[in-house]
Amino acid sequence: MAKEKLQPPRLVRESQAEIAQVVLPNDANPLGNILGGTVMHMVDMLAAIAAQRHCGSYVVTASVDHVDFRYPIRVGEIIVLKASVNRAFHRSMEVGVKVFREDNFTHQRKHTSSAYLTFVAIDENRKPRPVPPVVPETREEKRRYQEAGKRRQWRLQHLTNRRHPS
Repeated sequence: MAKEKLQPPRLVRESQAEIAQVVLPNDANPLGNILGGTVMHMVDMLAAIAAQRHCGSYVVTASVDHVDFRYPIRVGEIIVLKASVNRAFHRSMEVGVKVFREDNFTHQRKHTSSAYLTFVAIDENRKPRPVPPVVPETREEKRRYQEAGKRRQWRLQHLTNRRHPS
């Protein structure tokens, strides 16, 4: 068995990703709001970009823990998504994504959605591979790092309970 090459730690800011686009009618439901599925697709794509930047390889989505839809984003408004790797484990990492609606003229943003996704890094043979540790710098990054550890414990417990029901 080949020894796994360890990568040096990476700062959160080195892999952050952001995207903005206008919500068009083909993205909307009959009420004129962006479809939840469209938002989820965008969340998954941007989170994967942040995860790939962090580990320097392809990644696959392992889970989506939580998605909140707090406020609608209407046709003609701008949707803005921001993604950061919150914490890396041995072969997986949690990425947090925040979604905002931005007013076209005032540029004011309102937080509309949040999501937490887990990605697994894969090698050229599509097998899981190690990921570099995350180094949080700011108070916010350190908070997200700690909370990601708690969410991982919950995920692992939930997975164990599903595999071995009482």
